Amino acid sequence: MQVTGGKTMRFETATRAAGLARLEAFIPRMGKRYAAGRNFDLGPERHLDVSGLSPFLRRRLVLEEEVVEAALAAHGAEGAEKFLQEVAWRGYFKGWLEHRPAIWTRYRDGLSQDLTALERDRALRRELARAEAGQTGIACFDAWAQELVETGYLHNHARMWFASIWIFTLGLPWRLGADFFYRHLLDGDPASNTLSWRWVAGLHTRGKFYEAKAWNIAKFTGQRFLPRDAELAVVTKGLEDTEPEGLPPGTPLRAPSAMAEGLPSLLLLTEEDCGLRAAELADWSLSGCLALEVSHLRSHRDVADAVAGFERAALEDAAARLGLDVQIKRAGDARDLARWAKACGARQVITGFVPRGPLRDWLDEAQLALTAEGIALCEWQRPWDAALWPHATAGFFKVKKALPRILGQRQLI
Repeated sequence: MQVTGGKTMRFETATRAAGLARLEAFIPRMGKRYAAGRNFDLGPERHLDVSGLSPFLRRRLVLEEEVVEAALAAHGAEGAEKFLQEVAWRGYFKGWLEHRPAIWTRYRDGLSQDLTALERDRALRRELARAEAGQTGIACFDAWAQELVETGYLHNHARMWFASIWIFTLGLPWRLGADFFYRHLLDGDPASNTLSWRWVAGLHTRGKFYEAKAWNIAKFTGQRFLPRDAELAVVTKGLEDTEPEGLPPGTPLRAPSAMAEGLPSLLLLTEEDCGLRAAELADWSLSGCLALEVSHLRSHRDVADAVAGFERAALEDAAARLGLDVQIKRAGDARDLARWAKACGARQVITGFVPRGPLRDWLDEAQLALTAEGIALCEWQRPWDAALWPHATAGFFKVKKALPRILGQRQLI
């Protein structure tokens, strides 16, 4: 849970109603107050100037366009500029990774290598355990590690400081840090998480890295933490030498396969999109509906129970709002999807667009079995993604510059 202003705000209620209530409560703070206070991490009891909407946006219990529309209505484009840009960051990272899927493959394969090395290295296992338990002796870092495990949340600025200390001060493998976050964050997203850690490490924007500095931590935690300069590494170079091949060139975005009208279909709900509305199903010839639990695919290590619980509640809420009788299955053998589709007589499987990440890997394998049975895999894509992702080819500046045009295209302004 997250505690705000002395009142407990429980993230475990993964429903659209809870997300909309949080959105409504934060609307007054989406303007100048957000711009002025968003970088301050004043502690788990005082996360007042950030919205806490990310776990709901992650599963599309609340849609980006709904949040943007609310901010514009209350504060206007100029007043809400910084908030709108931060909403766009998540879409930027997703689009960027879609243009460079090889980066996800590098992370996935590199993490497997790091975990294999961990099995052989007793000293590394000891240091990793101390870091994850918040027992390094660096007060701010230890507090953030414990907050993450206990609440499933960390302030964005704290995530940057934490990653920098993990990489440059403690000298731990960055992918193990990204894995630690991904296993515990309720808003854990393969693109945002992987690319944020790469950015801190100096791998996302070559030659640029993020250095955690004592004065910066003291200032933006309201003097809650006062680390000594000697506690933190002085960073002069990122980890770009570990990837001498550099970034792969961008590739065209993958186009989703459209569904065929009239074919008996299996609706597959996943945490990638729990925002489908009943009216949208009117013309779909559904022969079955499944909800797929996939949180355990995030890592070979144990994923936090709170993450799995939040995902399951989101799927249950999505099914209830659609008024469908939905079985909840756990993603195991990818060939099961073809078996489930055949069992209900489906000739196509319909699901929300699944970008790069562990679920996409699972679906790529599942698609082989579907194809062998003559069953198509079809996806619907949110217009927000379709409008924003084409601009996510380089740095965020391109998206930032295009944002007014995107908002106009979506008729939000």
